Amino acid sequence: MKKKILNILLAVIMLVGISACEDFIEIEERGVQNLDNYFATESEAEAFVNGLYKSFANWDDWWQQILRITNIMSTDDGWMGNLQQDPVDHYAFAHYFVEASNAPGSLKNFYTHKYLNIGAANIAISQIPDAPINEELKERLIGEAKFFRAFSYWELVQNFGDVVLLTEPQGTSGLNQERTPKSEVYAQIVKDLKEAAAVLPGEYGDDNKGRVTGWACKALLARTYLYMEDYTNAYAYADEVIGQGPYSLEPDFVDVWSVYNHNGVESIFEINASSNQNYNVGNRFSVVMCARGETWPEGEEDKIMDGWGWCVPSSHLEQAYLSEGDEIRRKSTIITVGEPVYGDEEENPNYQFNVDINKSGRVWRKYYVPIDMRRQLTVKDRHIPLPMILLRLGEMYLTRAEAAFRLGDEAQAKADIATIRARVDLDPRNDLSGNDLLYAIWKERRLEMASEGLRLYDLRRQIDPVSGKPRIAEAMGPNGYFVQYNLNESTDPYETIHPEEPQDKGIMFQENQHELWPIPQSEIDRSNGVMKQNPGY
Repeated sequence: MKKKILNILLAVIMLVGISACEDFIEIEERGVQNLDNYFATESEAEAFVNGLYKSFANWDDWWQQILRITNIMSTDDGWMGNLQQDPVDHYAFAHYFVEASNAPGSLKNFYTHKYLNIGAANIAISQIPDAPINEELKERLIGEAKFFRAFSYWELVQNFGDVVLLTEPQGTSGLNQERTPKSEVYAQIVKDLKEAAAVLPGEYGDDNKGRVTGWACKALLARTYLYMEDYTNAYAYADEVIGQGPYSLEPDFVDVWSVYNHNGVESIFEINASSNQNYNVGNRFSVVMCARGETWPEGEEDKIMDGWGWCVPSSHLEQAYLSEGDEIRRKSTIITVGEPVYGDEEENPNYQFNVDINKSGRVWRKYYVPIDMRRQLTVKDRHIPLPMILLRLGEMYLTRAEAAFRLGDEAQAKADIATIRARVDLDPRNDLSGNDLLYAIWKERRLEMASEGLRLYDLRRQIDPVSGKPRIAEAMGPNGYFVQYNLNESTDPYETIHPEEPQDKGIMFQENQHELWPIPQSEIDRSNGVMKQNPGY
């Protein structure tokens, strides 16, 4: 067993590397080590935990980040988008043809990388307590490892439901176990986050800015409790982060996601990316989802990004902004071809790209790299210094609003929605109550958090109070509002003329099946049938 664990340790070290924050740590290569002597110094222990940041983000290349992108495509917020390349990694998810037998490799990659991150966290949690290092540092490193273990399990639960729960280092047969009920996995997530919150600092100095704080743990607890439908605790933790944490809403919504605003006043936790492109670390969202086929006048080629054009915003999402008169969040979230880019109007007053290969004629503003930054990049097709924000204060207001509504405090729910709307110059919704207020809260989550990774998970957990169905089933399927909109209502000048990506996206959605993704068949096969597949697959 010890040899098997050592093999996993070495694999994890090779996978996660040793980088975490804006300034990356470098250590010289060492000889062969084992669990008895690896964490012999503070630098070794810290370097190993630093690697958890990178391995959690799946930061090395586009194929590691792709499921986060296809999950956006699987909602009413986006299309696959790219009409020129083979959509093998996206089509099954975005158009709900996915089966256990045809699931793309991106599903297995995501599943595998989450468990590699959990495996590394388990090693740190089990071995660092015995390391001959400073006790305060020891507590901090263990707390960070527990945060990443909890967050990895949170993502696994949202995608797959019940999953194998591992809290100790395992040998090569460690995943040949039955899946643990989601309720028990949630209980472990809560336990890890509470223990981490109790020991992690609330803030760091500049040398460690970007590391996990106790506030990040409490913010993830608020989210977790909301998804568990424990509204009392969801309210309590969101309220604590809002009222006592060192955060404030960005005055200008467009600045929340910016290459120039790492660890901004609203950011509770983000994975940073280095501006040094020699490091194999950087956000690929701004490449994979950047416009394909940008066109610039002769002599302005230095403005071009080598965008791939995958995952583009839908007109249905844009109509949601327009229905609220929400111009600030619309322009901060979506760029339509031919429009000036909000916040970069002087350099890009008429954004042009090839609409013949773009399903909707739109791209995401949140992942747009301004022209001035483009000129500074050595390469423009990888490792972009755009941080990946995973927890921010805007979400906490929306979490408190929904929890307050569920607890019967409609006044607090309205107050929180008013705060979120005031930032983007919208009137409060004091006229709403009952189901109409709940729908408004959910709509605010969509408008505020579009493309930030929560929409699919929200649609799966939100149960419509009238139909009793998950909102994902209300959106997709033959009678889904998104499908009906695209087939019978939309007159969008770009989407409706591009049958290369069928306009009936989502029509194949099956209730009681597609509310979760299938467990990768390779994992079930590897377990010799001990693991069981999700219903319907």
